[in-house]
Amino acid sequence: MKNGQIHHIGIARFPISLGQFLKLAGVADSGAAAKELLGQGKVLVNGVVARERGKKLQAGDTVTAGEIFRLRAQDEEPSQTP
Repeated sequence: MKNGQIHHIGIARFPISLGQFLKLAGVADSGAAAKELLGQGKVLVNGVVARERGKKLQAGDTVTAGEIFRLRAQDEEPSQTP
């Protein structure tokens, strides 16, 4: 993570599964890679360890997987607050 930077990721349609999001954000290059990261406890959703690839994410959720990602609706401007 660079200087605590939060990456705001615009999503066209909610909910999105955690596995799909990890691939979209470039954290995992396949479903198998996402499953491995989750199995190792390396992914947090809103500060809680997530282990289910099918967990549904909504706008406003924060995913931490080495870097911090905040989900937002695609047509919404990124918030200036953490």
